[in-house]
Amino acid sequence: MLRRILSGVSVLAALFALPLMAADPGTIDVELNKLEDRDNGDCRAYMVFQNATESRLEVFQLDLVLFDADGIITRRLALEAGPLNAGKTVVKLFDMTSTACAEIGQILVNGVVECRTSKGPVSGCTRRTRVTTRADVPFLK
Repeated sequence: MLRRILSGVSVLAALFALPLMAADPGTIDVELNKLEDRDNGDCRAYMVFQNATESRLEVFQLDLVLFDADGIITRRLALEAGPLNAGKTVVKLFDMTSTACAEIGQILVNGVVECRTSKGPVSGCTRRTRVTTRADVPFLK
């Protein structure tokens, strides 16, 4: 009888622990490290991605919106940052053609367009994406 009670307690403890273990699927940190003017008038963004999830993201595509200094939308673009290896930090560079860095007042991550592993789409990537900036331009989500 005692053995059956202890077994039942173990099963209950395991069931209550499952949501705790699944509660933190990890984050995808995106840092706007710096913006740099190119000789051709384009602006180059240096971005640091840290995939703190347990999965390699084959595709990680952000929907970015650029605003000028007055808060007016100047441009919208899709930025493909994948692949991002699990537990890895990587720097990626992106050129924003026909846009000078001085024209950018802020950058908004409007959402995650696509987030996929080799097994298929991953849900909740927008929620798990955290943004920071070291540049003089606000980087928001």
